[in-house]
Amino acid sequence: MFRGAFSIWGRDFLVLKRSIFSELLAVIAYPLTLYLAFGFGLKGYINNVGGIPYPLFIAPGLISMTAVNAAFDESSWSMWFHRRVQRTIEEYRVTPITVYDIVIGKILSGFSQGAIKGAVVFLVILLLTPFRIDYSHLPAYLLCIALSSMIFSCLGTICGTVIDKPENIGRVQSVVIVPLIFMAGIFFPLSSYPAAILPFIQLLPTTAVFEGARDALLTGKIPPLYLVNLMVSATVTFLIAVFTFDRKMSE
Repeated sequence: MFRGAFSIWGRDFLVLKRSIFSELLAVIAYPLTLYLAFGFGLKGYINNVGGIPYPLFIAPGLISMTAVNAAFDESSWSMWFHRRVQRTIEEYRVTPITVYDIVIGKILSGFSQGAIKGAVVFLVILLLTPFRIDYSHLPAYLLCIALSSMIFSCLGTICGTVIDKPENIGRVQSVVIVPLIFMAGIFFPLSSYPAAILPFIQLLPTTAVFEGARDALLTGKIPPLYLVNLMVSATVTFLIAVFTFDRKMSE
């Protein structure tokens, strides 16, 4: 069971190994720059957020952002490239590999890349800054990241399946993904929002991703509302990804 999915995941992982160092260098630069610019640049103006030092407040969100962005990028571009350029997906269709195998394989690829790149950014921030955590909180944080990466991998798979022009994937990231990420309270507390719109912001999956990850890393617990949000979002996006890919392949 799922042998085909692991075969696809293994193939994508071999491709990653060929350019792992350049990939990691590019991935580290962006969140580390944001951490240094905001964490230290604003530290003199923002001492604490809810009793948490500001650099410590933003660090979990930046690590999580790296993981979910990598998951989305890998799933969307890999699916698009294999479908539109290499035509690898068409080759899979004449093998015993099922639609579920292909989708799960791409999701695993996105999740793996997200986990690796998030872990590297975590280590770099840990080595170069005063950021420290209680390591007993890591299991809750890793659960949150696993669900979050699955959501973004599924979203990337959907985009890579339905989008034919590569520039439109970049537009989705700029117009949809990035705003949703920055609205989720990476750099500021959700209490800054007006009371009228705060309940809607709290229901966003990205809010569950970043607020849940921050709570998990700093307290060792994922708030129940965010955990349910993540589980439901992961299930729904997975089903949509399978349905969308199946419909596209039957055209």
